Amino acid sequence: MTAGKKFASFADVTCEEALQRARDLIPFLRERAEAAERATRMLPEVEAELHRLGLFRYHQPKAWGGMELDFIAYFDIPEILARGDCSVGWNIANLSSHHRNVAMFSEAAQQEMWGENPDCLVASGIAFAQGRGVPVEGGIRLTGRWSFSSGVDCSQWNMLGCQLIENDKVVDYLYCMVPRAQYEIIDDWQTLGMRGTGSRSVRCENVFVPTHRTQSMYASKPGHEFPGLRIHTNPTFAVPASSLGGHCIAGAMVGNAQAAVDATIEWVKTRSTAYIGARMRDYQAVQLRIGHAAAKVDAARVVLRNDCLTADAVIKAGKTLDLEAKVQNKRNCAAMVKLCTEAVDSLVEMAGANGIYDSAPLQRMYRDAHAGSAHINFNLDIQLAPWALVKLGGEFKSPVM
Repeated sequence: MTAGKKFASFADVTCEEALQRARDLIPFLRERAEAAERATRMLPEVEAELHRLGLFRYHQPKAWGGMELDFIAYFDIPEILARGDCSVGWNIANLSSHHRNVAMFSEAAQQEMWGENPDCLVASGIAFAQGRGVPVEGGIRLTGRWSFSSGVDCSQWNMLGCQLIENDKVVDYLYCMVPRAQYEIIDDWQTLGMRGTGSRSVRCENVFVPTHRTQSMYASKPGHEFPGLRIHTNPTFAVPASSLGGHCIAGAMVGNAQAAVDATIEWVKTRSTAYIGARMRDYQAVQLRIGHAAAKVDAARVVLRNDCLTADAVIKAGKTLDLEAKVQNKRNCAAMVKLCTEAVDSLVEMAGANGIYDSAPLQRMYRDAHAGSAHINFNLDIQLAPWALVKLGGEFKSPVM
């Protein structure tokens, strides 16, 4: 497969090198996090640096100049970058994971998107119920309004989910690749936190999407397949996003909580109490707070990485994840993000009045933790019950799992 033009290739970048590039970027991101909040989007200089380092392309196929790293990078790179700025970690999780999605599409779709620009960024609106597709000759007509399209300002494409309707019935669940000129960005991203993600809403009306730029996600539909997986055979592309799709953005939540632990440690090292002048580090209550918070973050990291490694090993062995494993991954994702939010909350409570200023990084980390944890993948009420139902012998069905 050739793209028909020269483009930057990162195919020889190892996972270790990619992780080090992410680590080296943390101070750069930390210095710009406040400005990104004010801009409510990824800053152009941050976007440019991520492009230069190839970090948007760690799950793009090598055939298109991507790194094609093992699946664990899905969690690791967002987690590292979020230590500098949670919003950047979140955006890299979304935008980089969408290269993995493009790899599942037809060769014609890949050629149309990456052939012109393999650096292209793809935002998303993947709530199927927010879009309606109607079959027409050669494709579908797409209409809808989608919320939370992270990184949309710097993206050239959008992956929009819809229900395909025939005779007033849902017959399929599609992802549709739509170029920037064919959807409207709505400036509605005024939020508690995660402001730098620029997760604005998008909408389109009666847009024609050719068949080659649609992909069925109806996993239980007879004959369902991802045509791109016949081309890109690395198992990293076959790990099911229906089960582990939240783990990449959970990486950003873990990285944000780790940043809160690190910032608190550095702050406590230099502080004495305001009233009696005692060193804060000598208070056992302070030691316990920091120790407990750090343990929660470490536990979350271990569990979520283990989910990714286990799923990767199953796929590499030529097997598939069963339903119990899939819903367990979703259970773990929500529960571990809850641990991270608890860790951040505890540290902010300990900081007291010192943590309430806009100039305090811990305050932004607190807001980002709560804004990010509102994502449906982290909703305990929604994500814990299916696993329990399956374990108790009940029947759980999802058309896309």
